[in-house]
Amino acid sequence: MTAAAADLILRHPVERFRLDNGLRVVVAPDRSVPVVAVTVSYDVGMRNEPEGRTGFAHLFEHMMFQGSAHVPKMEHARLVQAAGGTFNGSTHQDYTNYYEALPAEALERALFLEADRMAAPAITPENLRNQIDVVKEEIRVNVLNRPYGAFPWLQLPQIAFESFANTHDGYGSFVDLESSTVEDALDFFHRYYAPGNAVLCLGGDLDVAETERLVQRWFGPIEARDVPPTAATGEPSPTAVRRDVVEDRLVPTPALALGWRVPDPVGDLDTYLGTVLLAELLSEGDASRLERRLVHDDRIAVAQSSYVGLFGDPFDVRDATLLTTQVHHPAAVPADDVIAAVHDEVGRIATEGVGPDELARVQARTEAQLLRQADSVLGRTLAFAAAELVHGRAELAGELAARLAAVTPEQVQVAARGLDPGTVAVLELRATGGAR
Repeated sequence: MTAAAADLILRHPVERFRLDNGLRVVVAPDRSVPVVAVTVSYDVGMRNEPEGRTGFAHLFEHMMFQGSAHVPKMEHARLVQAAGGTFNGSTHQDYTNYYEALPAEALERALFLEADRMAAPAITPENLRNQIDVVKEEIRVNVLNRPYGAFPWLQLPQIAFESFANTHDGYGSFVDLESSTVEDALDFFHRYYAPGNAVLCLGGDLDVAETERLVQRWFGPIEARDVPPTAATGEPSPTAVRRDVVEDRLVPTPALALGWRVPDPVGDLDTYLGTVLLAELLSEGDASRLERRLVHDDRIAVAQSSYVGLFGDPFDVRDATLLTTQVHHPAAVPADDVIAAVHDEVGRIATEGVGPDELARVQARTEAQLLRQADSVLGRTLAFAAAELVHGRAELAGELAARLAAVTPEQVQVAARGLDPGTVAVLELRATGGAR
């Protein structure tokens, strides 16, 4: 690693301990501002859902905001906001998290709230029925009645992968959601929301010794439970092209999504980082390869983007995952012309490589994004939590900018060679709503 790259390492100290019930605790003190962030990440995401219970990870995220043993419904929000804080939660492929950012003096309030719902969320028939209806309405608004609502995040995995874990609809089918019972929810809670299946990550204006005392007070009494093994989500690499067509009457223009399997984000991180920068080089900014070729030169596309990871964050996923190139193009342009142009641009990088100046430009942008994310206490704490859960090292979040800066042109060229036209998954979306 060069001296310039080493300067990009975040120097925030990270300390950790584990409670007797198995809860992993990461503390990242930063006394520069009187703010704290509290995050609880559970090692359960969309890929953990059993067959017949699609959408359950996201549904359960909703359930965790419906009150707990000592906190009535809506009281969690009131208590956080009354302290001047913010809160939220999110469901990912491989984990679900809950978090607050508050003034430092409200730390114990946040710990009490998170511990109470880790111990005993209010899983009742009324709450379950209400949240099923809420999630169904989300699906109607965000997927069924929105142009490109399922494209490509719900549709491309169905042809790019084979296992249920990787192919099913993580938002959930109405049939699966409506047939869910309180017993299903209780089983999901006991299986995946055990203390030993979670990481509590705390950042900001903290005294480590006092923080440990408070964590022990509120989380220590929670009963230990068995922890399920990490879901096996890796799959053999494809050996042929996979292609499918979907239709959407709501979209103004047709679109394409090309997905390639990429190296293991955890087991082969160095190779994977070359792929992350390749995606940036292909699509980010007016000077990017695909923007110039598809939009400006050939004029066969109206918009394009490339990204790694189903939700566009390459650092919060385990194997298997994709580099996806998404292109929206005029109806008069044949889909195969767009596909050929994308393959041609990737092939040029694979054969000719990339110059150090072009790579340096992409590296600078990517490093800046990571450092900007880490600038806030909450952003930094969420990154530490994801790195601890997915990679087993919270410190990795502080090292990523430096590791990206150390990626060589040869690593990006190797990544491009991995995007084989003979193993791509292609999803073609056709606009069927009439003349546009």
